[in-house]
Amino acid sequence: MTLQVLVTRPVEQAGEWFDALRARGLAAHSLPLLRISSGTDTDAAVAQAWRGLAQRAIVMFVSPNAVHRFFAAAPAGSSWPPGLRAAAPGPGTARALQARGVAAEHIVQPPDDAPTFDSEHLWPALSLEPWAGRSVLIVRGDGGRDWLAERWVAAGAQVQALEAYRRGAPCWSAEEVSRLAAALQRPREHLWLLSSSQAITWLTARVALPPGARALATHPTIARTAREQGFSEVHVTGAGLQSVLSCLKSMG
Repeated sequence: MTLQVLVTRPVEQAGEWFDALRARGLAAHSLPLLRISSGTDTDAAVAQAWRGLAQRAIVMFVSPNAVHRFFAAAPAGSSWPPGLRAAAPGPGTARALQARGVAAEHIVQPPDDAPTFDSEHLWPALSLEPWAGRSVLIVRGDGGRDWLAERWVAAGAQVQALEAYRRGAPCWSAEEVSRLAAALQRPREHLWLLSSSQAITWLTARVALPPGARALATHPTIARTAREQGFSEVHVTGAGLQSVLSCLKSMG
C-alpha cells in the first residue's frame, strides 16, 4: 500500500510542499482546507501601513501568507525601508521575506534547532531588547492569536495588528472532491498533513471523519485539535520540510 499524503495548506503554500514531497518519491496530493483572500478594505489598510513603515521598529509577519498579501498590496513604487527589521515565527515565513527582498540579517526568527516554530520560540530573541515606546506592526489574517502582541505590550511597545487577509472555505476542483471521497472511504491509505487548527475545525464541521483517520500535525496545538476533532492517529512533527520528511520516513 502506497501512503497518500494530503497537503492541506492553502493554494498559495501547497505548491511548494506538493512539489517537494513528490520530488522525494512520495504520493502527495493537494487538498487545501482554507482559502486565503483579500478585499478592497484589507488592501487599503495594507497600503496605509506601507506609508508608515519607516516609523516602525519592527514588523512581525505571522505566516508566509501574511508576507505575500502585505507585499502584493504595496502601493506602486514602495520599497522596504533600509534597515527595518522583520520578525518571522519560522523558516517558511523568513524565506518568503527574503524572496521579497528583506535581507536575512534583518530577519529575527527562532533558532534552527527550536523544537517548534511559533511565537513562543520567537519571543526569547525579541525579549532581550528594550521595547518601551517603540512601534510594532503585526501583519496577520482575520482573527489570530494575541500571545506575542500581549508580550510586546507588557514590555511597553506600541503594537498595531494589521489584517492583511482573510481565511475562508476552499474552492475544490473535481479531482480534489474525488480525493476527499477516497480519503474518507480508505482512511488507512491516507495521511492528512495538517498545519492549521482552523482548517481542521472547518473540515470536521462538514464531513464525519471515519475510524482510522490518520494525520501528521506540524505543531502540538494542531495535534491536540486534530485528536479532539476525531482523528484516530496523530503524529507530531516540526513545521519544516525536513522534519516532515523524517517523520514520514519513520512511519514507513
